[in-house]
Amino acid sequence: MPDDLDHITDDELAALALAADPDAPIPADAVPFSSTVGLAVDLLPSWYMPAPSLRRSRKRTIVFAGIVFSLLIIDVMGLCVTYGVPDPVWK
Repeated sequence: MPDDLDHITDDELAALALAADPDAPIPADAVPFSSTVGLAVDLLPSWYMPAPSLRRSRKRTIVFAGIVFSLLIIDVMGLCVTYGVPDPVWK
């Protein structure tokens, strides 16, 4: 593996990935790649997968239940709302 991580090409990374043993155990002294390179970023940004909220207000529950109930009614009536406009499925 190259010593300088700034100059690793995509081809070198692909060759290393193909040569790696997927069943090899992870060593006990393994460290994350971000701490090796000096990056201080999370794997996923907080806007992509925010922490779940345990607060459930009555208003929020009623709104979500209303949306689910309306979609179920539309489905039972045999309408398709894929593009936002209710269309009969049996054209």
